[in-house]
Amino acid sequence: MGLNKILGLKEAISIDWEMTPEYSFGTFESWGGKERLRNNSERIYYFFIDNWGETPKLFLMERGIKHAKVLAQIDAPQNLVNNCVKQQGSAVFEKNFAINKQIKEWLVANVIDADDFSKIHPLKQEKTVELLPTGLPKNTDLLPELVSIRLPDSYKDMSEEDVSELIRRYNLFDLNYNIEGTFRGYLVDNCDNLTVSDKVTGLMWQRGGLDIMSHRMMRRELKKINEQGFAGYSDWRLPTIPEALSLIAEKAGEAGTHLHRCFSPSIPFVFVNATRKTGGYWFVDFKQGSTFWASGTIPGGFTRLCRTES
Repeated sequence: MGLNKILGLKEAISIDWEMTPEYSFGTFESWGGKERLRNNSERIYYFFIDNWGETPKLFLMERGIKHAKVLAQIDAPQNLVNNCVKQQGSAVFEKNFAINKQIKEWLVANVIDADDFSKIHPLKQEKTVELLPTGLPKNTDLLPELVSIRLPDSYKDMSEEDVSELIRRYNLFDLNYNIEGTFRGYLVDNCDNLTVSDKVTGLMWQRGGLDIMSHRMMRRELKKINEQGFAGYSDWRLPTIPEALSLIAEKAGEAGTHLHRCFSPSIPFVFVNATRKTGGYWFVDFKQGSTFWASGTIPGGFTRLCRTES
């Protein structure tokens, strides 16, 4: 097939028609799933439907251990895509779907075995964004009089109702749960090019973060970071839901995230230290300015670590 050429890949690719977003989590994040991979550099390609936006869309995914890249959007007939989603049910927080038999047949006829590749639209991969000067007051500057607020900092197993109540209790901004939230911190530059601190919450934050990986691998990376003493400290941890939401601004900035420019926009959503009571992990989405949960059918997650300053 000519997919590799239009996608700029050196070798011809083979589609795994049995792979789904749900199977991919077990295969690539926990070494479970339907079969083990031969090595960490092996790549598998499959089609899936993304229904996170207003209209469901068909995409081609490249997947591997600690690797996930959406390669292209496919212009499939919208009625086929809509029917596929309808067959599987459109959950509020779980919106990546496997393709069905009808879409597979259409792909084989119109994409895989076709000479015309006009229905394939390769996606440009975002480049790593360098951190900009923070534009924040320095941690040595004279600060205004501030009221300190300590947010919950321990692990929670939470339902949607628990999350909603917690967000409203601290008046945090969330496009889904509390659009009227007015909580605001006060960030200062620690002048190390690595961290900033919030003088309201008493938290120090990574300006960057950890790249996409499974929850289990993220815990291992966190342990390594603390052993190495990132920025001179060894007590880094995953933020809780209210701690992560404390960074969110009401309006998205130039980088497209609801964050101050001191933070890297390359970390679009983060794992938080909370699981969902009936299954799944909670996330905070800096692009959407909201909280959501997922079971792992998305390819892992990012995070931004924090620590409590004494």
